[in-house]
Amino acid sequence: MSEDLTQIETSELLEIMHDDLYDGLADEVVAGVNELLRRNLLPYEVLTQGLVAGMDIVGVDFRDGILFVPEVLMAAKAMKAGMAVLRPLLAETGAPSIGTMVIGTVKGDIHDIGKNLVTMMMEGAGFKVHDIGINNDADKFIQAVKDFKPDILGMSALLTTTMPYMKVVIQSLEKANLRDQVIVLVGGAPVNQPFAEAVGADAYCRDASVAVITAKALMEQRRNSVPV
Repeated sequence: MSEDLTQIETSELLEIMHDDLYDGLADEVVAGVNELLRRNLLPYEVLTQGLVAGMDIVGVDFRDGILFVPEVLMAAKAMKAGMAVLRPLLAETGAPSIGTMVIGTVKGDIHDIGKNLVTMMMEGAGFKVHDIGINNDADKFIQAVKDFKPDILGMSALLTTTMPYMKVVIQSLEKANLRDQVIVLVGGAPVNQPFAEAVGADAYCRDASVAVITAKALMEQRRNSVPV
């Protein structure tokens, strides 16, 4: 980004940021974030109008097959660079988070590319994500739910031999009286909708962009639900 950012209208600057995010240009995204903050935009406004809006475009094109995993990872890294500037400011101002998520791969599964992509896309959508890594048994998932009190628990499995363990985790949540407190999303290559229903998950997400859309919809549904 060679032009002088200070001479650009805010609306145009936001569009440039969206393009830079799309192209995975981390330094340019950071420069845009800093310029918007210099103009006294609130950190939350920069997050939602700049980073989240830009990642929404990335998510749509990923879903539609226009962008592929390497390009989305580049966009997500650029988003994280912008978030590194905003995160301490958001904490200071007590800015609202769209929601909190705990995510990890299940016991026996060490494949994490899909999980990492979901993490980045969820962060890009404004969620606070606690990634507990790979090969997690039920106790680790339960402890993470107790520690972080997330709105959403995401589980990933890439092997047909490990995916049944998702049911073990959900049963453990039920035994710990935590199941009603979290939305459970499952995903991974061998996972499908019938399996998700069979193990008692709230939804199956076939990829990271679907995970974001599903998470937002279920969060909205939960907020609007009126206790009987």
